[in-house]
Amino acid sequence: MKSLASLIFVLAIPGWVVGASLEYAPAPPDNPLRGLVPYASASGKAQFPHSMEFSYFALKDVMKGPQNFDWKPIERTLQEVGKRGNQMIFRIYCEYPGEEPAVPDFLVDAGVKITKWSNKTNGRVNHTPDYENVALRSALKNFINAMGTKYDGDPRIAFITAGLLGSWGEWHTFPRNELWASKQVQREVMDSYADAFSKTRILLRYPASPETYRLAENHRRPFGYHDDSFCWATLDTGKKKDSWFFETSLKAAGATEKWKHHPIGGEIRPELWKTSFTANRNPRDQGFIECVERLHATWLMDSGLFDVRIPMDKYRKEAALRETARMGYEFHISKADWHEGRISLTVENRGVAPFYYDWLVEIEVDGKIRKTDWKLRGILPGKSRTWSTEVGKIAPLKIRVPNPMKGGKPLRFANRDQGREWLPVTP
Repeated sequence: MKSLASLIFVLAIPGWVVGASLEYAPAPPDNPLRGLVPYASASGKAQFPHSMEFSYFALKDVMKGPQNFDWKPIERTLQEVGKRGNQMIFRIYCEYPGEEPAVPDFLVDAGVKITKWSNKTNGRVNHTPDYENVALRSALKNFINAMGTKYDGDPRIAFITAGLLGSWGEWHTFPRNELWASKQVQREVMDSYADAFSKTRILLRYPASPETYRLAENHRRPFGYHDDSFCWATLDTGKKKDSWFFETSLKAAGATEKWKHHPIGGEIRPELWKTSFTANRNPRDQGFIECVERLHATWLMDSGLFDVRIPMDKYRKEAALRETARMGYEFHISKADWHEGRISLTVENRGVAPFYYDWLVEIEVDGKIRKTDWKLRGILPGKSRTWSTEVGKIAPLKIRVPNPMKGGKPLRFANRDQGREWLPVTP
């Protein structure tokens, strides 16, 4: 039996054109750089397919002096995650509610004040540093610069959430707003990230314009965003009390088109973990698919599907597979044309977001693999792009997008004939 592709032959001048329409099939749920993301320490990582894992790191564990850095905690986790074929998303924090102080000792010794306080809402003790302290501000700049030198463009890393400021590194100290960093400090951190990272994508917690209260403007900066109350406080309700919701904030900041060039990620709200993708969803659940499609979300942290203590029945898994298939990109090679020694391939994006990195596309002709200059980045949802190159003759070929991380999952196309790595294309 020939390929599942249906073949079309058209006579053209000055030569023959041979075309093939390639059949669509859903892309694998663990395609790289998209989908649901467990914590690297999650007990049930094997319960649901994924290609990325998330981890937090305390600043004190990786910064030992003004210019002294210990990357071993990050490196150990990168190695563990990489052994599973996954890439990592991470965040560095200076304070984490319920945990020990995270500011490096050398800064405390230099006089950085730490305010210890208890959050009456959740009972957790916080250790908030004085973000206006000159020594801390200098240290944050030095750290971001060193982290960029060490990790910008590292293929083991999928994305980095900016962190460093506020509770959990989420850029707020609610309800103790008087302890929050000034807009000037926020600008310094963002400037440092913009200078240090040109390849690895950085994501901020909140969209902001010059008019946004307590947050420095970022709507025109080269960063994506992460909504850590996803499905709970995501969609614009039109209600004044919900003005902090993520889509509402995007609109207020004039950042609703940011997703076209910078990724949107986040975390499904903890209150939804036990009921997401079930028939008995929380009344506050705003609807996973609608939230994904309106925000153009590429990845989301989730503990509901990756915790052995939370039931995972057949219905829930099937619902999760179906709904998370809407996340991020999905590339379908829909057509191939051979004409006078060249092949042209039409690739369509059936997802809700583009692909944000320039991974190499390779082809194999007559047993020889060669790199192309074809680009996946920038193909928007509902749009297509034509790739073309010389092949010398009308003949079968194969195409793949290898993961630049050694041992990482390759990017696979949404095609019926897609193999574990290669997609065959047959005239």
